[in-house]
Amino acid sequence: MPRTGLETAIFFETPDQICARVFRQLRPRTPLPSITVEFCAFANANSFIRMEGNRLEFRISDLLESAPAPVFEALVVILVAKLYRKRAPAEYLSCYRRYLNRHDVRRTLEDARQKRGRKLIAPASGAVYDLGQIFEELNFKYFFGLMARPEIGWSQRVSRATLGHYDPAHHVIVISRLLDRREVPRLAVEYVMFHEMLHLRYPVVHKGARRCVHTREFKAAEKQFDRLDEAIELLKAL
Repeated sequence: MPRTGLETAIFFETPDQICARVFRQLRPRTPLPSITVEFCAFANANSFIRMEGNRLEFRISDLLESAPAPVFEALVVILVAKLYRKRAPAEYLSCYRRYLNRHDVRRTLEDARQKRGRKLIAPASGAVYDLGQIFEELNFKYFFGLMARPEIGWSQRVSRATLGHYDPAHHVIVISRLLDRREVPRLAVEYVMFHEMLHLRYPVVHKGARRCVHTREFKAAEKQFDRLDEAIELLKAL
């Protein structure tokens, strides 16, 4: 029975040797470039790959330096596939995601984000809307005033892709400055704030390689928002 690369990973290989072996496996007809691997003190597990001429550079989060060899190999496969705009095989994606979803690894990543990361936000009191006031009104209306207030602020840049997010590592809710305009109805801002408040109430659930952001309980609670359909249509119009 044929064995996969994950099963036959050699644990005494150096990171450079693993990268070279993976590159040969994925690009057998491409001459092997000069490979460098650098472990960097990033605030998360993000890693990067870059090809310049005959030089292939891997910049890996130092938080992954002690990862098991099969996990490191899976990451290298994912990065090389990304470099050539290919999708990595499912078994490698699953291996890497399962590792990141381990409780001890998630705790390490969260601690690093708190210590190394910076969260730059604008004050909650914007040009049109005061996010602090909106939070308190929603807190009493939907949470009986029992939700502890996190740090709240407007994004420093206008974002259409992400209208709001809750960062658990820094315990902060950030709302896109795009919504701080007179032509944006207050209902739209309230709904985005309410959605992010639900992320405090219903945290992300990790199961194996899966990461469930909007659980069944989350979705049920979201339906309690008054004029939900109208708010969603307002946001679509943006």
